[in-house]
Amino acid sequence: MSEGAGIRNGDLPDDLTATEAGMWQAFRNGSAYDLSSGDTVVDDPHGGHPWGPERTVRARMVCWLLLDGPPPLAGRVSSLKLTGVRISGSLDLAGGSVTPYVELRDCRFEQEVLLPEAQFKTVRLVNCSVPRLEAARVHTEGDLHLPRCRFLGGVRLTDAQIGTDLLLNQAVVHRDRTGRSIVADGMTVGQDLQAEMLESYGELSLRGAQVGVSLSLRGARLRNPYSRLALNAPQLTVERTLYLSPAAVGSIQLSGTTPARGTRIQRFDCQGGVRLDDGRFGDAVDLERARFTFTDEQELSLRRVQVPELRFLGERPQRGKVVLSGARIVNLVDRAGSWPGPGNLHMPGFAYENLVPQGPFPLSERLDWVAAATAEYHPEPYERLAAVLRNGGEDEDAREVLLAKQRRRRETLPSAAKLWGYAQDLTVAYGYRPGRAAVWMAVLWAAGSLAFWYAGRPRTGANAGDPPWNPALFALDLLLPVIELGQVGYWQLHGGWQWLAAALILLGWVLATTVAAGATRLLRRN
Repeated sequence: MSEGAGIRNGDLPDDLTATEAGMWQAFRNGSAYDLSSGDTVVDDPHGGHPWGPERTVRARMVCWLLLDGPPPLAGRVSSLKLTGVRISGSLDLAGGSVTPYVELRDCRFEQEVLLPEAQFKTVRLVNCSVPRLEAARVHTEGDLHLPRCRFLGGVRLTDAQIGTDLLLNQAVVHRDRTGRSIVADGMTVGQDLQAEMLESYGELSLRGAQVGVSLSLRGARLRNPYSRLALNAPQLTVERTLYLSPAAVGSIQLSGTTPARGTRIQRFDCQGGVRLDDGRFGDAVDLERARFTFTDEQELSLRRVQVPELRFLGERPQRGKVVLSGARIVNLVDRAGSWPGPGNLHMPGFAYENLVPQGPFPLSERLDWVAAATAEYHPEPYERLAAVLRNGGEDEDAREVLLAKQRRRRETLPSAAKLWGYAQDLTVAYGYRPGRAAVWMAVLWAAGSLAFWYAGRPRTGANAGDPPWNPALFALDLLLPVIELGQVGYWQLHGGWQWLAAALILLGWVLATTVAAGATRLLRRN
């Protein structure tokens, strides 16, 4: 009988070590093969304590089991479940089809793990030390779990297809030779991608990735001092929520839930630029308590993002920029202290429908927010804010915003136009405070009445039907356009009094038009 036929019948190969023979039998039995010593220091796969031959299996034998292993024992399902095992050599399953369930815990890999274009049911590597994981275009019908693993040379998951969940919770990933820690461009995850409390030292790249439910980077620490971006995820699609928010430390917590009050938390902390341009998110982007540390050239880029709710509730970046150009958001949930200062906020074409401030956010600070986003005058941010406030029933605040827009515009005008703008602002507030125009009307009426009383009765045509001289009615007849009070046509003014009458007529037209426009705004919501 040939060696291959013997193996297919369950016989042990001749060249197995005693440790590998135990693994072989455990595989057929579907049971866990645990070689840990019970000493936490010795068993730490990331520590420096050496593991000898008694805890070592060859990667070639592991591949043999997974690709062409022996049949299971009667009534059992074959699976590879290793704990505390050192795997020597390179584990190369490239292009292979692996049927058995794979779960390795607290294991130490001597060389890189190669899984490109391999197919699995479910793979779980938990708290393992891996020099590098190369898994481009890998396909799993179920989960790919990599929690608490440490990858010294990065992870590659380009165009991977994960059937259900991808777990990277508490993993530590260092950069590869290109400066990237995790490369998962074009990856598809059927359900959740959880990378809570992940530590990434390099660029985390998720360009064009698709996540079927939520993507959680709660409590993650992203560090990339080597290049511009710490998180590079343009055209990312998440069907529900992207979490860049806190995670609870040292307690059991359901992913995606807010830590209970009093729970010790770890914030999402990013040192390096973040690029989420053209992203699509079904529910929200959550930046609760997020901390961003940028250089002057780095930025949080949300260009053309589409999301029902943006929770901009993190710490104010001290340097760098926040860019929302072309983003489309329904609910903007924000905090006054979260936005950067003048020159560091850019939002041309930023569309939002509702403002939901958390904590005090007075209109004066909201106007500062708009001013910070427009280093040079641009009407669009003011008009957008005014429209949102008006739609929310806050007409008075909307008028204040439009008044602020005119004042900002005034600073860009030539000197003569600027002086005329100051006059309009002082007298009628560019028409946005019609009550002030009414006050000026009353002042001019009183002043005109006193002036004409002092001047005395002017000459008349001496007709018998002329009305009696009334300085107050005469001044009011001059000020009110269109309306005739039966005074102006009967009295003849001369000299400087004619100029006074002309000035009252002109000012009356200006002020009356302003009052009418203001009254129209009060009665009709634009």
